[in-house]
Amino acid sequence: MLPLFPDIKPYKVHELAVQEPHRLYVEESGNPDGIPVLFVHGGPGIGADPKSRCYFDPEHYRIIVFDQRGAGRSTPHACLEHNHTGALMSDMEQIREELGVSQWMLFGGSWGSTLSLAYAQTYPEHVLGLVLRGIFLCRQRDLNWFYRDGASRVFPDYWQEFVDGAPDCADGDYIGAYYRALTDDNELARMAAAKSWSAWEAQCATLRPHPEVLEHMTEAHTALSLARIESHFFVNSGFLEGDQLLHNAGRLDGIPGIIVHGRYDMICPLDNALALHEAWPDSDLHIVRDAGHAASEPGIVDALVHATDEMAKRLRS
Repeated sequence: MLPLFPDIKPYKVHELAVQEPHRLYVEESGNPDGIPVLFVHGGPGIGADPKSRCYFDPEHYRIIVFDQRGAGRSTPHACLEHNHTGALMSDMEQIREELGVSQWMLFGGSWGSTLSLAYAQTYPEHVLGLVLRGIFLCRQRDLNWFYRDGASRVFPDYWQEFVDGAPDCADGDYIGAYYRALTDDNELARMAAAKSWSAWEAQCATLRPHPEVLEHMTEAHTALSLARIESHFFVNSGFLEGDQLLHNAGRLDGIPGIIVHGRYDMICPLDNALALHEAWPDSDLHIVRDAGHAASEPGIVDALVHATDEMAKRLRS
């Protein structure tokens, strides 16, 4: 199996002012003359990390990583004001223009696949190709699977902990209940809800138990932005219209794509990837037989590194 590429340091870091009050962390690494690729992190709200640079051969790619509004090193932390899908796409366009990129490849997993698809369908002329992992179409059925009935039957013990962490939820709307707690004035209530929300996601993310994933996602700084921003987006259906990403798949015509999805993904079930692949003839689908959702699982890492190598060959030719 292919591992990640070795850790590298950014050669340039930017602080980009976008719509007030937001300022984005943006970095560049790899080959300044290489194929521009934008790493689009998941969540929304989890932020990027040093491993985000390591899915790409630094000799072939100009690797651009950014933290979306309110996430990671962007400020203000966990801010919900002016934070929605349209704004994030506008930020991506501003980054592209500020860095002098005419066209780039997008690499996104989970929510990062959602945002990458929405961007590519809005600005197809700026997209060279897509490498997407753990497809999340953000349909109501997908939200219901993870936050109402579906994953709860696979992980009933973890689900009970999640239910116990939701105050004042009498109607089964756990997204709404957590959103109210996460926007409450009580700081202790916000933090408790953030850790409970993030622990549910972390415990379902991998095929085998992965303590490092749980530790990272429930760390206070990460948990707060992840839970607040996710619940904010999900009570608003991701700021997308119904089956928008499938309905607009025709706008991806001519854009090559590689889809990587774990067969045992319990956060974003495989039917997301199958539906997208069927609607997007220019895509290749790779189902990883011994993996769940997380990008850190060995089978997913192997498939993603193969995908970025393959896409580099296609784009160079």
